[in-house]
Amino acid sequence: MSTTAVVITVLAAVWVGFSAVSVFARATWVVEPLAEYGVPRALWPWLGTAKAAGAIGLVAGLFVPAIGVAAGIGLVMYFTGAVVTVLRARSYKHVPFPLLYLAPVVAAMILAS
Repeated sequence: MSTTAVVITVLAAVWVGFSAVSVFARATWVVEPLAEYGVPRALWPWLGTAKAAGAIGLVAGLFVPAIGVAAGIGLVMYFTGAVVTVLRARSYKHVPFPLLYLAPVVAAMILAS
């Protein structure tokens, strides 16, 4: 694996991990939009857990590639679902935010292949 792939993968994992911590900490800038979109509060811990697992999986994928692929696929599905949720809520100005998390994950997957 190239140095670029490792750096992008680690950065993507840190970025997604930051997002997970933000959900767990109930950062206002994260939970207010979730409430606005109609995402039930009971799902918030699960969303944070999915992001945290994905971030850990990306890093683990540096050592066991199959884990990284599974984590990458899961995160792509997660953030694609986030885009759909934002669009369904008609909060078009927020569409770029999940894409900012999706892009480095996709880049890491492309570089790892």
